[in-house]
Amino acid sequence: MRARANKISEMLSNFIRAESFSGIFLFFCALGAMIVANSPLSHLYKEFWEQPLGLEFAGRFYGFSIHDWINDVLMSIFFLMVGLEIKREVLFGDLSGFQKAAFPVIGALGGMLAPGVIYYALNMGTPSYHGFGIPMATDIAFALGVILLLGKRVPLALKVFLVTLAVADDLGAIAVIAIFYPSPEGLHFAYLFAAVGIIALLSFVNFIGVRHLGVYIGIGIILWFCVHHSGIHATIAAVALAFCIPVKPKIESKEFIQVVYQMIEIFANKDKERKSILLDSEQMSAIDLAARDLKKVQNPLLRLEHALQPICAFFIMPLFAFANAGVDIRGEVNFDIDHIMLGIILGLVVGKPIGIVGLTFLCEKCKIAARPQGVSWSHIFGAGMLAGIGFTMSMFVSNLAFDAPHSADVAKIAILLASSIAGIVGSLYLLVDYRIRAKIKS
Repeated sequence: MRARANKISEMLSNFIRAESFSGIFLFFCALGAMIVANSPLSHLYKEFWEQPLGLEFAGRFYGFSIHDWINDVLMSIFFLMVGLEIKREVLFGDLSGFQKAAFPVIGALGGMLAPGVIYYALNMGTPSYHGFGIPMATDIAFALGVILLLGKRVPLALKVFLVTLAVADDLGAIAVIAIFYPSPEGLHFAYLFAAVGIIALLSFVNFIGVRHLGVYIGIGIILWFCVHHSGIHATIAAVALAFCIPVKPKIESKEFIQVVYQMIEIFANKDKERKSILLDSEQMSAIDLAARDLKKVQNPLLRLEHALQPICAFFIMPLFAFANAGVDIRGEVNFDIDHIMLGIILGLVVGKPIGIVGLTFLCEKCKIAARPQGVSWSHIFGAGMLAGIGFTMSMFVSNLAFDAPHSADVAKIAILLASSIAGIVGSLYLLVDYRIRAKIKS
């Protein structure tokens, strides 16, 4: 009985650690938000997020509402992780060379342009036109979660393509946020120039070989403050900080190997003559030296990314979903506000696959880049459908695009519907495609 319980516990632990779980968890948080927002607790749900959280000093309040803490501060940590992922992919991953990066980057570009054009064409000349950035984004957690659940039914190369496309898409979304969604109050150039100076300082600190992450985080907080007051969304500061985090470790692997060998040698020699279970001073010193060098041999960028990943996956993104996805649909929601609803749904469900397949097909025909081996055009189309899951980034952009709560509510409902349609239809399409291929082979 105990062995069975341990096995179930181990299976549950492995499932939670799996990348697909974060997407599933995110879905249930969004669903929970919708349930609470349409329950008798609806007024408490809305009032809670607007509660101020901070300190009052000398008759002045320093802080934000809980909603702003989540959207501006905690989401900056999420954007820091996104920035670290992008930097890693650009330096060492599937975005590290033109041949490897061209196909997914072009796919990401097509997957942003087509939805944006569809939305803009439907809302051109209306006050809602500036929501064009909403359907341009892909939610990497949801899309990757769905494709991982499909398992061996999709080739590994397609999973790599979708992840790389989503990372490139994130970079595009960050650029869209920075350029098209500044503060309504306009730019404050004093803070903007201060932010540029701080980024230069971070680059210099990296250049002179400082590897302590605390230094970068400390300067990064000041950078966040300056960007927040400059009129550009504060999450851009987190991305800028990510690109300044060093990659090179303080000591090379060869040096660390020598330290480890030295420790093993000391332990081996001492164990022959040791009469008690207690370690002597020489052994303790060897352990301390290895422990100290253990951090030094790790890449600062990877160490920070590894530390942030579970925080973002299991706390920040679910909390963001729960705080932003709750829309009360019991009352009168005006779905006819311009063409917000239609623009977002068509942009994510139709625009994403058409844009991704269309531009990548064109680039292959023009011999700019080629499809990954083992990936067919039907696979690319299926991945394009899954790229229509735009939940987190789309929700984030909708908060920036619309000041009017009614427009934002319509946008959020459209995002939830479009993401659900894209996820379900994309999964079914890839499953049917797999079955057809299996029958043809047999």
